[in-house]
Amino acid sequence: MDIVDPRRRTGYVLEREDDFAGPDLDRSLWFPHHLPQWSSRDQAAARYRLDAGLLRLVVEADQPPWCPEFDGGTRVSSLQTGVFSGPAGSVVGQHRFTASAVVREPQDEQRLFVPQYGFFEMRARVGDDPNGMAALWMIGFEDRPERSAEICVFEIFGRDVAPGRSGVGMGVHPFGAPTLTDRFSRPVLPIDARDFHVYAVEWAPGHVAFFVDAAVITVVEQSPAYPMQFMLGTYAFPADDGSPPPGPYPKEFVVDSFRAYRRTDP
Repeated sequence: MDIVDPRRRTGYVLEREDDFAGPDLDRSLWFPHHLPQWSSRDQAAARYRLDAGLLRLVVEADQPPWCPEFDGGTRVSSLQTGVFSGPAGSVVGQHRFTASAVVREPQDEQRLFVPQYGFFEMRARVGDDPNGMAALWMIGFEDRPERSAEICVFEIFGRDVAPGRSGVGMGVHPFGAPTLTDRFSRPVLPIDARDFHVYAVEWAPGHVAFFVDAAVITVVEQSPAYPMQFMLGTYAFPADDGSPPPGPYPKEFVVDSFRAYRRTDP
């Protein structure tokens, strides 16, 4: 198994990048709603700011739950690079996260950036709110139900962040993909995730390799074999008694850059 050197990226060429330097979000790459088929675009709209070359995804005190019918009091600000669903009342839609979910607002198909294989990296920092989480993940476009696996590039809960150490989730979840098994871990790394770090993944036929700051953290020896889209978001979870996520606000996830590379060989 050949794992790429993330500093050299031999065999890869840059395909897409976003340094968030413009005044507006690049709508040719990012769709600023979180799985809106299960609620609505209005309910699931991301809140964000572009500031000095940084993307700041925020959850604010007056932000409503994104999908109260099926996901309770969770608040989300998330971008994604594609969207697809069946008709209202159906169960056809991306990342059907609960068996009770049905399509409430049908979505026209958009494939903004839906690659199959590549090397992808993001420079970002997260918060330490114990009721929060930030993540970059990939999901199958799910034009067929079995194309539904997830590659979690990084997933960091605020409760796992401390000076000099942070738990960073990474791995592959099969969901409805029959050929894959669950391979996910949350190693504690000697980093403070409140500072900027580079999180990366090489997705190749036969393996998915995960990196932090150019160091190989883990390799999963299986791989989804169909196009996938990106999900980039910050999440605020309700308190144990079901009340809204406690402050302080805003809760913030800051992204400096995103880069996507494709193989130069077929």
